[in-house]
Amino acid sequence: MAIAKSASRVEDHTDPEINKQIRQKTEMNVELYAKAGPEAIDMRLQQLEHEWDIERLLETNAASLSLIGLGLGTFVNRKWFALPAIVAGFLLQHGLQGWCPPVSVFRRMGVRTPWEIDYERYLLKARKGDLGEKPQTH
Repeated sequence: MAIAKSASRVEDHTDPEINKQIRQKTEMNVELYAKAGPEAIDMRLQQLEHEWDIERLLETNAASLSLIGLGLGTFVNRKWFALPAIVAGFLLQHGLQGWCPPVSVFRRMGVRTPWEIDYERYLLKARKGDLGEKPQTH
């Protein structure tokens, strides 16, 4: 098991076709909102502030499943204690490799990395003429 570099670990372990679809959706968003004007860009930038990235989604789901497993293990059957153990293994795998089984599902659903969301934000600001610091590429 190789330890992945942090910046691109999720994209490196995502099917290239899924990465391509996510990039194309980002580019389509930028074109759509840029054509609609500065107010639409501002609206989209606000939406991006609330978009959950894959890290947040994984952490929230892992915590929820762990708590459910602990509760069921305590009050229903001890076998449920396996659920938080499995979830912890997935989190460790994700932290080291950038991949675990839920990542594939979430990426197919179009869930983006923080960098991908920041990149759309940067492109929209560039179209609006309000450039800040460009996100670091990986």
